[in-house]
Amino acid sequence: MEVEPESGQFVSITVGGQMFGIPVMQVHDVLGPQSITRIPLAPPEIAGSLNLRGRIVTAVHVRRRLGLEPLPAGQETMSVVVEHHGDLYSLIVDAVGEVLMLDFDRFEPHPPTMPLRVREISVGIYQLKAALLIILDVSNLLDFIGQEPA
Repeated sequence: MEVEPESGQFVSITVGGQMFGIPVMQVHDVLGPQSITRIPLAPPEIAGSLNLRGRIVTAVHVRRRLGLEPLPAGQETMSVVVEHHGDLYSLIVDAVGEVLMLDFDRFEPHPPTMPLRVREISVGIYQLKAALLIILDVSNLLDFIGQEPA
């Protein structure tokens, strides 16, 4: 069952050349490059943790979560801080764009050709003039955290 996004405003991000949208009401902060402390034995999607105004925030590589190769060494990333089950998470992405205001009547379900991994972490799409905006489901994106490896 597809779920519509809760608002028509989205922070646009880019990961692996694809534009994604995060509902603006779920975004706490947008950060530039951060000092991240590795967490021993963490899953590969977990970059580590960082300190954000006195709170420990888990940093997640969205590229790895999508099964993409890491960016080349030295290429700067950005982070979007979101809340999930009362904890803050820093989603490490290639770039952060602008806030987009979109009409609900333009929201569409996933096309059948969209890769399963992307469908599992998103709720649908918006077709923009020059790009496809995939709307992320932050809960599904972060649902691997705290699960035991298979």
